[in-house]
Amino acid sequence: MNLDRELTWLISGVVAILIIASVLTRILRKKARSEGTRATMDNVLSRTRAWWGMVAIFTLAILIGQTGTIILFGLLSFMALREFITLTPTRPGDHRTLFWVFFIITPLHYWYLQDGWYGMFCIFIPVYAFLFVPMRSALAGDCERFLERTAKIQWGLLICVYCVSHAPALLKLDLRNYTGENAKLLFWFVIIVEISDVLQYVWGKTCGKHKIAPSVSPNKTWEGLIGGGLCTVVIGAASWQVTPYSPFQSAGMSALIVLTGFLGGLVMSAIKRDRGVKDWGHAIAGHGGVMDRLDSLCFAAPVVFHITRYGFDSHALLQKF
Repeated sequence: MNLDRELTWLISGVVAILIIASVLTRILRKKARSEGTRATMDNVLSRTRAWWGMVAIFTLAILIGQTGTIILFGLLSFMALREFITLTPTRPGDHRTLFWVFFIITPLHYWYLQDGWYGMFCIFIPVYAFLFVPMRSALAGDCERFLERTAKIQWGLLICVYCVSHAPALLKLDLRNYTGENAKLLFWFVIIVEISDVLQYVWGKTCGKHKIAPSVSPNKTWEGLIGGGLCTVVIGAASWQVTPYSPFQSAGMSALIVLTGFLGGLVMSAIKRDRGVKDWGHAIAGHGGVMDRLDSLCFAAPVVFHITRYGFDSHALLQKF
């Protein structure tokens, strides 16, 4: 992958932010006087260390190229789907269906993406996998809560695999006046999604008073959404030069990412509350599971991908990547 000046600046900027966050958190940890504050700083330190690891892996995948990035997202989808299925119990009658879902359908979907077969990338899971899952479960002969079990598997497949895969699909777009620069768009998209989450959390913690859906996610407040969202839109617009968008379009796309990411996080929180857990898993220290980091991305990725494709892709009308 071409490591040009703008991509270098992007990566350097993220590393600089992590250095500042690490130093600042350690200073605040030393100055903390109450146990509660120390516990909060310990949690922030744990999250920062996890961010170092995640940024290193993501940057390495970007530098390796399209194939490395697609493989990385394929593995993330596999891990997220595993967490989803673990949290939504199935029955022995579903085991063979799940084998197909994990080891045939998921890799095949990402292979269609790597191969650039846009038609199959779009319809393979929503159409063929959607029909296959209940057919395979019915052959197992277990009718107990059949519709509920089938819907859980279909939903997990759509969210954890189909929606997540739209992020690396940005690398496949043939964007006008942006040839060979798609890695910057993917990097920008992921940064905006994560910055939105962080800033909403910070604004909510410092200024939040009015909860949006307290029974679903007590930490999500109107102050956090508006304050964090506006800051994210400003950052997104200010970094328009690394995207194929104009400043105004970049601000609009950032606002869309904030809104869809927020609603995605809310939906996934509702599922966790229904299952009586706080996190999807424990794979990432300080963050919970893989799905806890992808919940905003998986709702924003398809929207950003399709708007970008129909608005900026040279081949959109020809139904190709």
